[in-house]
Amino acid sequence: MAIESAPAPKKRPEHVVLLASPGAGHVLPVAELARRIVEHGGFTATIVTYTNFSSAEHSSTLSSLPPSVSTAVLPEVAIDDLPADARIETRIFTVVRRALPYLRDLLRSLLGSPAGVAVFVADLLGPRALAVAAELGIPRYVFFTSNLMCLSSLLYIPDLDRTTTCEFRDLPEPVVLPGCVPLHGSELVDPLQDRANPVYPLMIDLGLDYLRSDGFLVNTFDAMEHETLVAFKELSDKGVYPPVYAVGPFVRSCSGEVANDACIRWLDDQPDGSVLYVCLGSGGTLSAAQTAELAAGLEASGQRFLWVVRFPSDKDNSASYFGTCDHGDADDPLSYLPEGFLERTKHTGLAVPMWAAQVEILNHRAVGGFVSHCGWNSTLEAVAAGVPMLAWPLYAEQRMNAAMLSSRVGIALRPSNTREEDGVVTREEVAAVARELISGEKGAAARRKARELREAAAKATQAPGGPSCEALQPVVAGAWKKAAAARGHADQENGTATATA
Repeated sequence: MAIESAPAPKKRPEHVVLLASPGAGHVLPVAELARRIVEHGGFTATIVTYTNFSSAEHSSTLSSLPPSVSTAVLPEVAIDDLPADARIETRIFTVVRRALPYLRDLLRSLLGSPAGVAVFVADLLGPRALAVAAELGIPRYVFFTSNLMCLSSLLYIPDLDRTTTCEFRDLPEPVVLPGCVPLHGSELVDPLQDRANPVYPLMIDLGLDYLRSDGFLVNTFDAMEHETLVAFKELSDKGVYPPVYAVGPFVRSCSGEVANDACIRWLDDQPDGSVLYVCLGSGGTLSAAQTAELAAGLEASGQRFLWVVRFPSDKDNSASYFGTCDHGDADDPLSYLPEGFLERTKHTGLAVPMWAAQVEILNHRAVGGFVSHCGWNSTLEAVAAGVPMLAWPLYAEQRMNAAMLSSRVGIALRPSNTREEDGVVTREEVAAVARELISGEKGAAARRKARELREAAAKATQAPGGPSCEALQPVVAGAWKKAAAARGHADQENGTATATA
């Protein structure tokens, strides 16, 4: 009697674990990277998030992912011992560090499961977790959700800290990084601007922790940062830094669910390219004085506008980041606008509280400019839509982004006049730059450049053949597959040895 051999067991997909730092600006691009990995790389993925600072927006983003992307949430850790005025970055770094034991347990559990762990990827605020992956013998990468210039600066900061003693804003010469635009010391990332603040040594550690990585996946593309990419590759080839892969842009696509949205309906009635969209991100916060000046400037400009208004804060320009803005008994941010403003501008403008469908708005034919805090997600969304910007940086790496976007990339204008006593951009300056962006020669030049970048961004992520897809493919299909195969072989040998014993 013939004996049929049993069919070979089906090879399981390799498994990638991605760690997303708290905050919508981190979870969204990590989710898009996971989607791209499983769609084009033959992997399954687990996105790990934190209970601390979680939000409904996180849940909505993660629930829309394909079945081959699962999620895990690390338990909440206590941070109530931190001072009430602790910076956002301090809070995030503290959560990341205190949750490391839970992450270690999770990775050990996954290593012992059929899925295994082929590769571990931490995002830009989680490189401290790379030490855990190294301890467990897991190949490790950083997904840097901002741009390469920012990564270059953070890698350089430990050297700058060691060779200087003054505050960076007082440096006598610009900071010149290979392939990057020269930066004034005050344009380096915001948490580095005070050596006495507890966040400062954490930022130095951040730059050192990145060096534990086997490589950097960066949310940028060649047409956006060509010179920086070339210079960084030269350093990587010399062994100074791990290799970098430009795999962006990662942006949300338009949803078909907002056709009846009040903002979209209002935009439908406006002429093409006539509306200035004003939104300073999910965390950006203006002072009460700046809110009043911005309102007065928009009104004086005579330009059509759509403004997403948040509660003001005179203490913290990132107070909206985790919903920590103290607005007393007020329940409507529009109540902080100047008296009569809404009535006087009802024929030219629309002000909405707290949130709007940004991707859909930027891609609407009526939008001709974007007043933005220059957060990298918002920047890439503007680039993907071909919309020029008015740079209004507030915190994090946004001043650095504004410098790059206005001087080299050429898609942004910047206000130039502020009051000396409080740094407020005056209403006259707001009106002037609003008019210039929508109808002036500089605005027209920025619009042409934005449209060129839109085409380059679309080509970058085309599969197959797009530069960013071509950059990601050898990492996923090459290094990660080999790492998975090597781990599988080691597991098989261990199993054989155990059986023999």
